[in-house]
Amino acid sequence: MRMIRRYAALALIALGCTLSVSTYRFFGHTWDEPEHLAAGMQLLDRGQYTYDLQHPPLARLAIAIGPYLAGVRTFGEVGPSGEQEGRDLLYKSGNYDRILTLARLGVLPFLVILLAATWALVRHILGETTALLATFFLTTTPVVLGHASVAALDVPAAAMCTLTLYLLVRWIEMPTWRASLLLGLGGGLAVGTKLSAIPFLAVCATALLLTRLVLGTPSTFPPPAAISRYFRATGLVISGVLIALTLAYGGRFEYLPDHTYGSAPHIPVPLAAEKLPAGIGELLKHNREGHLSFLLGEVRKTGWWYFYPVALAVKTPLPLLLLGAAGLALLAQAGIRRRDWRLLMPGACFTAILLFCCAYSRINIGVRHVLVLYPFLAAGAAYATMRAWQARQRLSARTIIAALITWQSATLWTSYPDYLPYFNELAAHRPEAVLIDSDLDWGQDMRRLEQELNRRHVRTFSFAFRGTSDWIREDLPPFTYLPPNLPTTGWIAVDLLARLMLTQGGDGFAWLDAYRPVTRIGKTIDLYYIPP
Repeated sequence: MRMIRRYAALALIALGCTLSVSTYRFFGHTWDEPEHLAAGMQLLDRGQYTYDLQHPPLARLAIAIGPYLAGVRTFGEVGPSGEQEGRDLLYKSGNYDRILTLARLGVLPFLVILLAATWALVRHILGETTALLATFFLTTTPVVLGHASVAALDVPAAAMCTLTLYLLVRWIEMPTWRASLLLGLGGGLAVGTKLSAIPFLAVCATALLLTRLVLGTPSTFPPPAAISRYFRATGLVISGVLIALTLAYGGRFEYLPDHTYGSAPHIPVPLAAEKLPAGIGELLKHNREGHLSFLLGEVRKTGWWYFYPVALAVKTPLPLLLLGAAGLALLAQAGIRRRDWRLLMPGACFTAILLFCCAYSRINIGVRHVLVLYPFLAAGAAYATMRAWQARQRLSARTIIAALITWQSATLWTSYPDYLPYFNELAAHRPEAVLIDSDLDWGQDMRRLEQELNRRHVRTFSFAFRGTSDWIREDLPPFTYLPPNLPTTGWIAVDLLARLMLTQGGDGFAWLDAYRPVTRIGKTIDLYYIPP
């Protein structure tokens, strides 16, 4: 039976990878993909790292390695932004589709890590059957598969944070030298993937240590001699972090400039020693200044404390949302009753990360920034499912559970291939009234626009679009850029992000409200025909 469960878990992981890869052909590149590709390629090809330092390079290296092995090389653009360099890599290096596919395949190993780490974590706490169910819930979550299908950092960050939290649980149980080194390596690689791992891991570690302290009993809490062991083991953890960060930045070393530390120019230091503090500084500045974002019809630069709760409420399949919330509450109840801190781990980490984001983050541009919450929600859903299956009123409980699992599974069919812009039934009718940006429109439907215009034999059109596509190099008929507040006639294509964000929530395209679109292309572009 154990082997059957493990083979089933492997089958779920294979299914998730297959579904993700199968969506590549539907979409052109999204907003962030060119810069991630350019940054990774610059580090591989030239040993430099200058593009958008607030994002570390580990996942970017994975994104760039496929195109690099295929012979793609940098064009030499050096500066704070890699968007143009990334566009050149995609459009000028040969076959656009092949290069983009190779870049996206670099994210696939992180999807495997995310699903496998979730299975390992839940298995360790709740057993193999619950772990299999948690893997099922995570694999059937469209937003996870959608972001695993693009060359971006969000699934890699969620994967490495989940793996590190699993290693943290093992380390708290027994801080051996092996557990300490593995925890350090995992934490370093998580930080080397995305800097949000620093606060996420910090608040989770604090929550877990406090939980164990509060629930500890003479029989479960370590004696003073063992506590000193934790402090000694911390040195190994730090060593692992430093090794992993050095590797995450390509294993590169450099000499500091003459004016830095006197004689230090003669001593090579890891590239991470310069770039990581600079990246943290850029990220803190970005958060202070905020980011133009959209929520419930309003545009702001400073964000909303309730952005992520709303995003989770409309982007998560309702069976997972309902069962996950119930399961986390049941786990907390069981953990307190049994005085077992591990049972509180999923709920404590979920709550700590969500509260941190609500209280601190002013960069509200997508549920993708909190994908790390989904493994904990999946653990809760799996636990609730097991409890309901074993309930006294077995027939009614199992009927409800079977219906919810069928509903959860059906989302993979009903939302395919649009996993990235998936919204649940609470907002599916008009998602653009709730969220835009990377939750709905990330510039992914350019390819579908080309196909639709070709099918309708459109010879010329007006266009308003927000994204990093190079319009000139795309297979589009002759077009005219359509600015806000300029009514026109003929064929008109306007994507949702441009309509709402070009005018910062204003009504620059309100004149289009008098007309019904001919069709919506994909999930994001409205196509109109307005007679002269």
